[in-house]
Amino acid sequence: MTEQTAGHWQARLAELAARHGVPGASLGILSHGQLTEAATGLANASAGIEATTETLWQIGSISKVWTTTVAMILVDEGVLDLDEPIVSVLPELRLADEALTKGVTLRHILTHTSGIDGDFFADTGRGDDCLEKYAALLPGVAANHPLGATMSYCNAGFSLLGRVQERVTGVQWDELMRERLYRPLGLTHTVTLPEDALRFRAAAGHVGEPLEVAPRWMLMRSAGPAGLICSTPRDVLAFAALHLSGGLAADGRRLLSPGSTEAMRSPQVKLPDPYLFGDAWGLGWILCEWDGRRLYGHDGDTIGQSAFLRVLPDAELAVCLLTNGGDTMGLYEDLFREIFAELAGVTMPTPIAPAKEPVPVDPADYIGVYERTSARMEVLERDGRLVLNNRITAELADLVDHVEPEEEHELHPVEPGLFVVRRDGLKEWFPVVFYALADGSRYLHHGGRATPKVS
Repeated sequence: MTEQTAGHWQARLAELAARHGVPGASLGILSHGQLTEAATGLANASAGIEATTETLWQIGSISKVWTTTVAMILVDEGVLDLDEPIVSVLPELRLADEALTKGVTLRHILTHTSGIDGDFFADTGRGDDCLEKYAALLPGVAANHPLGATMSYCNAGFSLLGRVQERVTGVQWDELMRERLYRPLGLTHTVTLPEDALRFRAAAGHVGEPLEVAPRWMLMRSAGPAGLICSTPRDVLAFAALHLSGGLAADGRRLLSPGSTEAMRSPQVKLPDPYLFGDAWGLGWILCEWDGRRLYGHDGDTIGQSAFLRVLPDAELAVCLLTNGGDTMGLYEDLFREIFAELAGVTMPTPIAPAKEPVPVDPADYIGVYERTSARMEVLERDGRLVLNNRITAELADLVDHVEPEEEHELHPVEPGLFVVRRDGLKEWFPVVFYALADGSRYLHHGGRATPKVS
């Protein structure tokens, strides 16, 4: 890209970040092998630290695709098998019940279909044995759906996967990522541990109203494989380039087979809610369609930081946005809409919104309590309207003590079984899908999670 084009995206990033109240942000655009970078605002508003293209940001759950990539490298080497029960390599594993323990596979983990309740956040210490200790706690974590019955976003599954990788390689997870990805890809600004991040200019998350630096900088170490990587858009796009090239590093070394690269971005499971992330999940990657063209990507959220990655393979285009507070979703939607339209002629889908015409709704079809680990949702009728009361519980409530533990929002119908809610301070609508499993059990799908109806 020309210097003039780079200046254009720098200006748009600065303008849109200010419009959406985002303290700091960094953008990377990889188009036909050419990289453009931009940064704006403050990495830490309290300390007045400027955000630059060298700043490290928490990429959150984009880390899951990195963990998946290492898993698929091990599949290529014959060390792991996608469809063998995990207990075959981790015989001490115990989960909520015997069927789940004996049946859960790597494929279930990578597609978020294991049924392990995903929002179990346990701090098992800073030692190299944190994932071993975390896996030992999983017998006490309930299953929120039968194995393979639906999709429910699962952080816990990726912490378990990190432990599986440690077992089959004999290498602690953080070091395994350095060995298998960071060093081969030549990544100079990618770390997982806070003591490594301190060597760089690192962004802080910002939360609350008005925004202030978050009370915690990072999640507990046991969440590493699910979401603790810190990086820059440049390094994230070097990772994306590995997948665009069919598994080749920049120096021509093959890290991942073409077959595994293709499998990762091939649909494995359709989503009950195709409006939030995408319409399907591959192995690690979220899959979506914009304007008739297929993309893959992933988002990430930690404590006051949000990350976005989208890859359009037919245009050799990948875009990464890393942020630290404010209306980050609004910034993502406005900025990516412009970038993909200008560089690839792709129109980003119109976000979901309430129906313009009345939708017939029978409250009896939806009223009740839906509950899983860390969340209790109750659908109520008030003055002829449905409302969703959402309460954060268990360990997650302590982790996100900077947000209100209980919120209530009106459910606005889109069509029968599909509603949207608008969270305080945001312009975006978030989908709420009501559906049933094959056995007839009722579920609510919201925030990517499947929550069973319990009463």
